[in-house]
Amino acid sequence: MASRTVRARLDEASEQALAVLMAEGRNESEAVRGALIEAAARRRRRTAITAEVARLAADPADTAERRAVLADMEPAADDWPA
Repeated sequence: MASRTVRARLDEASEQALAVLMAEGRNESEAVRGALIEAAARRRRRTAITAEVARLAADPADTAERRAVLADMEPAADDWPA
């Protein structure tokens, strides 16, 4: 894929974040590219986890097993230190 140039106006918080990334020895372009890649990876993980939770919540067998485990653990809840 061909590279492209993106322009952005940075506010104070963005300037400070960029400075932190550049303090690791990166130039501006490397810092911004790395931050974008890291943010996208976090977003993909969060989306995958959300989808997994929705799938498990809709699974009757999983719901029954969760309820059974919670019922088994309930007697121990009273003894748990606060």
